[in-house]
Amino acid sequence: MAKPKLRFGAFMAPFHPIDENPTLALERDLELVQHMDKLGYDEIWIGEHHSAGYEIIASPELFIATAAERTRHIRLGTGVASLPYHHPLMLAERINQLDHITRGRTMFGVGPGALPSDATMMGIEVAKQRDRMDEALDVLVPLLHGETVTAKTEWFTLNQARLHIAPFTRPAVEMAVASQVSPTGARAAGKHGVGLLSIGATTGGGFNALASNWAIAEESARDNGTSVDRNAWRLVGPVHVAETREKARENVRFGLEKWLFYFREVAALALAPVDGGDPIDSIIASGLAVIGTPDDCIAQLERLQTQSGGYGCFLQLAHNWANWETTRNSYEMIARYVMPHFQSSNLNREQSLNHARTNYADLVGQQKVAIGSRIAQHIAEKGADNIQPEVLQALEAEVRATQAHQVSKTGK
Repeated sequence: MAKPKLRFGAFMAPFHPIDENPTLALERDLELVQHMDKLGYDEIWIGEHHSAGYEIIASPELFIATAAERTRHIRLGTGVASLPYHHPLMLAERINQLDHITRGRTMFGVGPGALPSDATMMGIEVAKQRDRMDEALDVLVPLLHGETVTAKTEWFTLNQARLHIAPFTRPAVEMAVASQVSPTGARAAGKHGVGLLSIGATTGGGFNALASNWAIAEESARDNGTSVDRNAWRLVGPVHVAETREKARENVRFGLEKWLFYFREVAALALAPVDGGDPIDSIIASGLAVIGTPDDCIAQLERLQTQSGGYGCFLQLAHNWANWETTRNSYEMIARYVMPHFQSSNLNREQSLNHARTNYADLVGQQKVAIGSRIAQHIAEKGADNIQPEVLQALEAEVRATQAHQVSKTGK
């Protein structure tokens, strides 16, 4: 019996250096979703950001609506919608509408907002972002289940609020809460019985917190009478693969340094040393990223399985380290060589091949006997005198070969 399939997807912030044409960058993001859809990826999550220059998708909902028209199968999620920035009813209405127009392919990822520069532009205190996320979730979950909600906080009011149209996905669109190191996301996921998006799963702190965060989610679920499912747990990590490790390293030198600059000096997350050493060596050694072959990627995902205790989906962090051609190739190689390892895609094929190989001599022998029998029948029916000599000679040679095989097999 085949095991449950590990799902595959991507988490697209995205990250685009400021020396690029932003219009073309957005178009390339859409083309990546199309490419993934054709390769059989399961899902992609689209970010929301409003400052700092690199992460240039301001409305994941608009992006999803566009991508949905260009794709057939891949599921499309907000990754994530920053809840403090939106009135909950307006956001619930947009997500519900997306769920209808995508025929159930929409997913709703939520978080407090990652960039403090976003919050400050809107006059939101950074210290209040997580509280506002919790308050919004308290009403979003029942709203998206089609319930009527009345609530009042310091920043929003709902009076007998309800969705304008009933949910398309029943009981509700799939939801997930972003998590890094702190227990905030895990507690919220458990409280509401929704999925968990571990965005920094391969960073030092995020990797170390995987098991504890899941334990917190389970404890929160028990305390609130809900449940959480490991199958709805997504782990995010950067990956680039090529035919060889050397080629993968060469590929990522195209854009890795610009990506590191953004995290060092803008997003304030130290991901590689600045001591003059090769950052590729550092981020590989730390476990942050895969820059290598499909086998290296398989090893990383197995490492995550061991550390986490099991999860449902691996999401590549879309990073633009390599040029467009080699980026596409990396996604294709993962689809060809990594996905089958975790999805038992070739289990039946392997069993079939091994059976045929093990029984090769016997099966070929049976085939020879069957052919020889039919040749002998043909000679008998036509008569040897009625067959051209050279044809008869060839047919009789086949019969003798068959008889010799039978003797060697039975000893008679």
